[in-house]
Amino acid sequence: MSDTKTPVTHDLKNLFEKIKEVRIAMFTTFDENRVLHSRPMATVKPEADGSLLFLTDKDSAKVYEVNKDSQVNLNYASPDDSVYASVSGRANAYRDEAKIAELWSEHMRAWFPKGKEDPNIMILKVTIDQAEYWDSPSGLLSRAYGYARAVVTGERSTSDDVNEHAQVKV
Repeated sequence: MSDTKTPVTHDLKNLFEKIKEVRIAMFTTFDENRVLHSRPMATVKPEADGSLLFLTDKDSAKVYEVNKDSQVNLNYASPDDSVYASVSGRANAYRDEAKIAELWSEHMRAWFPKGKEDPNIMILKVTIDQAEYWDSPSGLLSRAYGYARAVVTGERSTSDDVNEHAQVKV
């Protein structure tokens, strides 16, 4: 086990900056048997209050599952960019036609053919309790620097040279 401390922040801005290009999260809930159940979901946008919003169908298992147990986890990964994040929080499902209209984009029609007026659209709001992210520059120079540092010093890369790693506690 490493003796280095992971930096802790209370600011969600860096987390949102890391995941904004990833867009798809693996959204994990507990099913009716308390077994973890994950599926890909597109993050619509982060809110000013620090929550994350998703659109889903009112009859989906996600809505049923978050109504039974609101604890969820979101995992974001962009291997090409070496960006990873895990977000834990509480989800709730609700319907707000004005907010749905604000969040709507035409590509969502693939899931909601009736458009933003579809009465089956629900908003899943995830209120973040805590998160953790990792961002390792994936460029050749960054990797070469980390390698050279390890060879010369005998020490592995740390978060202050080529890697960025932080916990976010809200």
